[in-house]
Amino acid sequence: MKRIFILDTTLREGEQTPGVSFTVAQKLEIARALDSIGIDMIELGHPTISKDIDEFIKAVVKENIKAELVVHCRACDKDIDAALSTGVDRIAIFLGSSKVHLHKKLEMDIGRAIELVYKSVKRVAESGLKVRFTAEDATRADLDALIEICHAAVDAGADRISLPDTVGIALPDEVRSLFRKMKKEFGVSLDAHCHNDLGLAIANSLAAFEGGADCIHVTVNGLGERAGITPLCNLAVALKILYGIDTVDLKGLTGLAHMVEEFSGVKVPMNRPVIGENTFSHKAGVHTSGVLKDPSTYEPFSPELINRDRRIIVDKFAGRRAVKARLQRLGIELEDKDIARIVDEIKNGLHPSYSDEELLSLTNNFSGGEKDGKEIC
Repeated sequence: MKRIFILDTTLREGEQTPGVSFTVAQKLEIARALDSIGIDMIELGHPTISKDIDEFIKAVVKENIKAELVVHCRACDKDIDAALSTGVDRIAIFLGSSKVHLHKKLEMDIGRAIELVYKSVKRVAESGLKVRFTAEDATRADLDALIEICHAAVDAGADRISLPDTVGIALPDEVRSLFRKMKKEFGVSLDAHCHNDLGLAIANSLAAFEGGADCIHVTVNGLGERAGITPLCNLAVALKILYGIDTVDLKGLTGLAHMVEEFSGVKVPMNRPVIGENTFSHKAGVHTSGVLKDPSTYEPFSPELINRDRRIIVDKFAGRRAVKARLQRLGIELEDKDIARIVDEIKNGLHPSYSDEELLSLTNNFSGGEKDGKEIC
């Protein structure tokens, strides 16, 4: 089975989320947690952005981190100087590759871009560090121009090329085709960095993998510029379930997601796939009945895979099997006629959803508070 590497950029791209600013201590804790689940590469940030980012990068280098540590910088001497001073394993140099980036943002032609990329990559390569070149906005670039720029990087010593879908506008078939062409053209490793502006980040990351990418960039909880990028939890589980590929320790994902949620202040939506609160919650009677008989009827994978629990929601949609299962989980066995009375009351009421305490209270009302001579609650 093909090997796929995971680069987590929560500490770089993730901190670019509007409203998010991690402390140095929080970043160190996140880096340790990422390393503990087996992330292959951790992107630490851009050392010239601020003093605290530079402080963090130099601090984490002193940690016993097994993952490859990467810093990000522009193709200019000032940034390269700062990156070289950090002591990391790899420097990732980026430059726009599309016409809109080259002409409108950078105000340079393709010839100047090629010259700049070659010079910058060569300088880092000659220092002895590994180099990744990121062709920003690759999915909107002219293919011939993109190939020219990337050849300059590879000729100068880059061993990885990153092809970002910078504004999240590519279709999966386009991404798959681009990576196949670039894989055929180059003998180096290819990275995919997919933004989620149209909700296609996961689909495009998997398409890139199918096209030849051997590294996918992610953030915890999908943090990042605008709508963020590929979420770590979703990608790692998708690779396991759909392709049978092991990447990280899946049981560590839930705790990591909660940590980053707390540190970032960005709440995970309840309906977020894989990690959202509702992912393993079942409400409709037909669904709960099926899940209680065989979880695979309405679950694509077991919650235990990522250290989570299944929830059976009890409200007006609930059937007898759901109520009975919830009560059994609470250690209560009732006769079918009592279960039926409780279900009727739930369906006739206006209560949106019953917590364990509320369900126990309702059960006491209908059973007189006792069963087999013992108090239920």
